[in-house]
Parts: sequence; structure tokens; C-alpha cells
Amino acid sequence: MGITGKTIVLGVTGGIAAYKACTVCSQLQQKGARMRVLMTKSATRFVQPLTFQTLSHHHVYIDTFEEHDPSGVAHIDLADEADLFVVAPATANLIGKLANGLADDMLSTTLLATRAPVWLAPAMNGHMYQHPAVQANLNKLKERGVQLIEPGSGLLACGYVGQGRMAEPEEIIAAVEQYFISGETPGKKPYEETVKRWWQGKRVLVTAGPTQEPLDPVRYVSNHSSGKMGYALANVLRRVGAHVILVSGPTALEVPPGITCIPVVTAQDMYEQVLRHYPSVDVVIKAAAVADYQPLTRADQKIKKDADEMTITFKKTKDILKTLGEKKDGQILIGFAAETHDVDVYARSKLEKKNLDYIVANNVSSEGAGFGSDTNTVTIYDRWGGKVDVPLLPKEEVAYQILKVVADRHGSPRE
Repeated sequence: MGITGKTIVLGVTGGIAAYKACTVCSQLQQKGARMRVLMTKSATRFVQPLTFQTLSHHHVYIDTFEEHDPSGVAHIDLADEADLFVVAPATANLIGKLANGLADDMLSTTLLATRAPVWLAPAMNGHMYQHPAVQANLNKLKERGVQLIEPGSGLLACGYVGQGRMAEPEEIIAAVEQYFISGETPGKKPYEETVKRWWQGKRVLVTAGPTQEPLDPVRYVSNHSSGKMGYALANVLRRVGAHVILVSGPTALEVPPGITCIPVVTAQDMYEQVLRHYPSVDVVIKAAAVADYQPLTRADQKIKKDADEMTITFKKTKDILKTLGEKKDGQILIGFAAETHDVDVYARSKLEKKNLDYIVANNVSSEGAGFGSDTNTVTIYDRWGGKVDVPLLPKEEVAYQILKVVADRHGSPRE
């Protein structure tokens, strides 16, 4: 199971969002998929075919009549090879052609010939997207089993604000991974209004990533945290309308747009920044893997490899989560517990001792749930005795489930 070795045909049409398809192609290729790219001639006005050729390590197809292998017919071969066919961006023109069975270029011809699942990520002006003709075409395609990765709302390239912005590459990649892990199609449901309503306008501080505790100018002690869970939470919070402050240890991740990011390195750095912003926020989600201990002293010069053994004395770092629990003044406090055994016992103990409202616990030794993975499976405990199990899902979907649990509890007061 999984994405490795799967052939994904990526169709790219002529819209400004074509640049996002480069990220989709690159990351799916890096995750082990065999990427094949089809471009319309209009798409080549936005992104050069050479870009996709470099990213996919394969020829890019544009012209139906340009056959590179005389032993086969390219559009039929691609149609047959595909395990999944994704069009991103999908313009109104392509949607109309596919809905009405037109095949006047390489992409539309191959789409009609394939028996693989077809996913469309629409991208266009908001008025175009809402036009009855476009909606009728989309409905016709959905009835035939074509899956839509719904566009987002916001400022569009044309200057309008509305629905029509292509889903972010991370959403498309997560949906593709989930499909090959569990067989689930995106059928992307919009975030529930009750969840969006509760989180809208909330000021949320999220911590993410590891900390690095220096031994000398060139060495440090750290952990395997990638920051992916914290960044996923920040990204989903942004989408449901929250104002996000992301305090992040060193990671290789890009900061999602629209988020205030405060980079830190050590546990002390993170402690100071979190405490600084704590009074001004409504919710803290502490997903960072902060070092519990730091070297008692830091050498001013590089430690030389002179002795066969070396003893390092460590001291405890400040407990950020415990401090937040002690200083809590109306904020909702959500902690994380990464465990390797007795998860239930340790999570419930941490929830109580640190005065948390929720704790999200997972067994990092479980397959697909460890540090650095793109998926996670967690259990969410709350101080009222509640417990919610979240199955193995892409981390952004796990993030949404966490936000939903909180919104359900606080948006619908209980006795």
C-alpha cells in the first residue's frame, strides 16, 4: 500500500494557478510516485514544459500528434498506465469539455480514454465558478464519479474575493496520499460551519518543531520532530479564520501564508516567546517537542575528540506547558504527548498535572504516526473525561479533527 510506485497523471491547464502544480508534481515525485504530466498549450504560457520535465524526470506531453514512441499511442498508453488522474488547475474550459465529451487536445483526449479515477482541482474567477453553466458541468461530472478537490475562498489573482482559488498543493498531496493509503477519495467536504464559526477570529498560538540545546558552537542536542503536525494545525486554523501566531523551532518547512511566525532555537527561546504572547491569545496549542533537558554548561570552543568517553551533565529546561497551566486566565490550553508506551496513563496524568483543557496523545512507535511522517493517529482527551480516537489520517485532517473536538465542546455548551 501507499503512493510509492503508483503512476499519477497530472493534467495542467492554462490558469495562473499552474505554478502550484509544480509543487504538486515535485512533492509527489519525491514521495515515490511515477509522475506523468500533460499540459494544454495555454498552460505552457504560464509554466515552461521544461519545468515539469525536470520535476517529473519524464517527457511532458502537449500535442496529441507528437508521438515519441512509434510502438504505441501516447494518449492511450498514458490513459492505461494511470493509477490516478489529477487535473490541477482545472479551468472552466477543461471542465466544460470533459462534461460534454469533447476531445480536441492531448489532455482532454487522454481524460476520455482513461479508466483511472479522475480528480479535478478547479481554479477560476469566483463569478465564473458560480456560473450556472459551470456548476451544471461540475454536477454532471460528479454524477459520473469525477471527484472535486473544492477550491478555496479568498483574494483571487484577478483582484476579486470569492471562491475559486485552487486548493493548496498540500491539500491535494494529502488527498492523494490518503487515497493510496485507505482508498478514500477526496470528496472534499467543506469545513463544517459550526467549526468555522467557533474558530473564526480566535487568536491562537501554536508551537511546532524541535528545540536545539547547544553543547558547543557546532553541536547540539535535539529530537526527531519535523514540525509537520504543528504546521498542519497552523494551516488549518488559518483556513477556518483564526489569527495564528506560530512559534517554531528549526524545521525545513515553509511557513503557510497569512501566519505570523516567530522562529526560535532553544527551549528557553520558546519559553520566552510563548509567555510573551500568552496574555493576548484565546487558545494555545503546544505541538512542539521541547527538550526536557539541556546541557548544564556550553563550551565556548568546539569540544575536541580527545578522550574515549565523555560525560555531559544536563539540567531540566523550564516546563512551558506547566507554566501556562499555572498562569491560565481564561485561555484554552491544548497539549501534546508523544509516547512509546502506556499512552492512556501518561496522557491523563499530564492533562491533570499541567492543568490542561485537552491533550492530544499518540504512540510515536506506531507505523505512520512517528516523527517526520505525513500521517498521524491520535487520541484526544479532555478535562471533562471525554476521549476521541482519530484514525490514521494525513496530518492536516488530524489537525481539523482536533479543532472540531474543541469547537463541538465549546460551541455547544454542555451541562
